[in-house]
Amino acid sequence: MIDRFYARLAVVVEPLAPASALDAGCGEGETLARLDCLPRDGTAAIDLSEQAVGHTRNRTPWASASVASVTDLPFDDESFDLVLCLEVLEHLANPGAALDELARVSRGDVVVSTPHEPWFQLGSLLRGKYLSGLGNHPEHLNHWNRRTLPALLRPRFREVRLVGAFPWLIAHCRR
Repeated sequence: MIDRFYARLAVVVEPLAPASALDAGCGEGETLARLDCLPRDGTAAIDLSEQAVGHTRNRTPWASASVASVTDLPFDDESFDLVLCLEVLEHLANPGAALDELARVSRGDVVVSTPHEPWFQLGSLLRGKYLSGLGNHPEHLNHWNRRTLPALLRPRFREVRLVGAFPWLIAHCRR
């Protein structure tokens, strides 16, 4: 499923041909390592976890990785052609604040992904994960579907296009 997710993500990102990119909430650098279409110069990555940023630096030394929050990005307005924020919004108490920051630092394109509910939760339950929460990951504070994710995004972006990557949703947004 992860390979299919990244294949779908590449279909969204490759035609954008960004000259600069930010991976906001980079984790251990999986996205940067997998997406060959991202520029080797002009790519930055941030995460709250110092350990995750260390892994990202080791995996993708060509990217500038640092510790920062998606709700307070240390970049100027319109710094990046492409801003990625994958599997982050569901963990945030205020995802709107993060989206405001993502839009602020983007010159045009923002791509976000979230679990597609209730399918993601049901899949976890069927795999025997998070049984006490009926399949809900204990760190997921928010849940979106094909109706609610665009409703969250549209006030901040002039275009929102959803792409399915079951059991995730990918949204390509334009400022």
